[in-house]
Formats: sequence, C-alpha cells, structure tokens
Amino acid sequence: MPDPYRIFGAEVSPYSVKVRSYFRYKGVPHEWIVRDVSTQAEYQKYAKLPLIPAVATPEDEGLQDSTPIIETVEARFPEPSIHPGDPALAFLSALLEEFGDEWGNKWMFHYRWAREVDQDATASRIAELMAPPDADDGQRAGIAGMVKNRMVNRTGFVGSSEQTAPQIEQSFRDGVAQLEAHLAGRVYLFGARPAFADFGLWGQLYNAWTDPTPGRILRDRTPAVCAWIDRMLEPKAEGDFERWETLEPTLAPFLADQVGALFLPWSDANARAIAAGEDEFTVELASGSWTQKPQKYHAKSLAALRERYAAVSDRSALDPILERAGCLRWLRAS
Repeated sequence: MPDPYRIFGAEVSPYSVKVRSYFRYKGVPHEWIVRDVSTQAEYQKYAKLPLIPAVATPEDEGLQDSTPIIETVEARFPEPSIHPGDPALAFLSALLEEFGDEWGNKWMFHYRWAREVDQDATASRIAELMAPPDADDGQRAGIAGMVKNRMVNRTGFVGSSEQTAPQIEQSFRDGVAQLEAHLAGRVYLFGARPAFADFGLWGQLYNAWTDPTPGRILRDRTPAVCAWIDRMLEPKAEGDFERWETLEPTLAPFLADQVGALFLPWSDANARAIAAGEDEFTVELASGSWTQKPQKYHAKSLAALRERYAAVSDRSALDPILERAGCLRWLRAS
C-alpha cells in the first residue's frame, strides 16, 4: 500500500473539510491530522503560509490552498472524475466551486462571528485546538476570549459590516432555499455523483450547519440540503452526471440570483479595486450598495476562473447559459 497523503486541518475550517471530503470520495489513502498544539511543528514543515489545510504528499512535498490541492490530486487520480464530460457543465461546476470558496465563505464567516451565540460556540472549539493538553477550564476560557475578540474584528476581511450584513444574510436564506429546490430528489449538485462544485460549496455550508444560527436555519428550512451536507461527509458515486436540460429548471435560478447578480459583479469590482491600488471599493449589486476593503487573493482566483472560461474550446452551449444567468459579461472582462 502506498504511503498516505497527510491532511493537516481542522473541523472548523471549511477548506480543510472540503479537501478531506474530496480525498474520501476519491479513495486516495490519507490521514486526517488535526492541526493543534501537538502537531504544529510537523504542520510547519509543509506550510509556507500559516493557513489550513496543508497536505503532505507521499513524496514529502507540501501542498496548500484547497482548490490547487484538489486539482493536483485530481491529475494524479483522475477516476472517478469530479468533472462532467460536457464542457459547459464542467465550467459551470468550476464556477460554482469558486462561488463556494469566495461568496459562500461570506455566508459562513459572517454568521460565525456576527452573533454572540455563534462567536462563543466557535471560539470555544478553536480554543480546544490551541490550548496545551494540561490547560484547565480557566485557561481554555481565556484562550476562547482572545480568539473571539480577534475574529469578531476580522469580519471586514470578507466584507461583513453593518451595511452588508442584511445582504449577506438574505443571500444565504435565498441561496439555501434555491439549493433546497435543486437538491430535492437529487443526490448531488450535478446529478448522482459529486462534482467539483459540491466540494467547494459544501465546505462552507457544512461549517455553517455546525454553527448555532445558520445551523438552525438549515435544519428548520432545508431538509434536502441537510441530507446533502451529511452525504458529503462520505460522498460516493451513485450514478452519472445529468444533462443541462434536467438541471436547468432549479440550477439556473441559483446561477442568476447568486452568481450573476451578486458574486461576479462583486468579484469584478474587487479585482478592479486591487488593480487601481484602492483601499476600499463600492459596487452596486442587485441586493444594494456594497462597500468593503479589497480581498487580494480573490483577484487571483477570478483571473484563474476567466482563464478557465477562455480555455473552453467550444462555448456554443456554455455562453447562452451564462448570458441568461447574467454571468457572461464578467467572465469576458479583462
């Protein structure tokens, strides 16, 4: 048996569990190593940036950033593929994967740190990872307090503010309602087997599901989404990908309302602000005026998404879908 990959991560990290779910689906030998005080030194051998997940390969190389991790491993273990054979569906899946990583993260991160009940719940979970093994309750409480104070003041990094909070929460409620309609009677987002999109969106919604406020919304309103969240802990192929004709009635509204009307115009404005060296930008979205500091990393991932779109050799089926969803203009922009 080949040496396993080692995934350094944490349950409270949406990108960590995203990668773990992918490895489980692919059946690639791996170990899940919780990054805590006892594994910190080993983690630092492979992490160039202080971020999780970090993956150590059997060749003792370090990989970071969930999307490149998955793409690297997918090239080594192409079956069962997470990419539909239809080029249009393959791109839509990649688009939704990026949406999950960037806009879905706004949902998760905002709810996690916006209300005291969620702040306290997550700060306590993180404190367990940071505390020395012999820490007493008082020490753990002190660490949780420091985590809470630090993270509540970081919500602006994902654009969460008094101005944008109602927009983020409305987007979450509308988005999961649309996903509920789409997943009712459907196993995964693109059919009977998980696609790239499932992993990106799932990591964020799984973490939201574990937090008090968004978890209650999901459990009270979206049983099909909750079943999918649970299924994605140990995903398995149960058939094939569907055709766009069967996906369109319930997936097209999500693409239009969440991706075309919110995510991509925000992404474009964010990239333009970074290119112009601006410290803050404002963009008019379908949900209202949105102001925040630019997110530098996402400008790179948007550029990669546009390159992926440009690389689709035959866009005759894809472009009409993107045009109707209000996405095309943003993907053609430079």
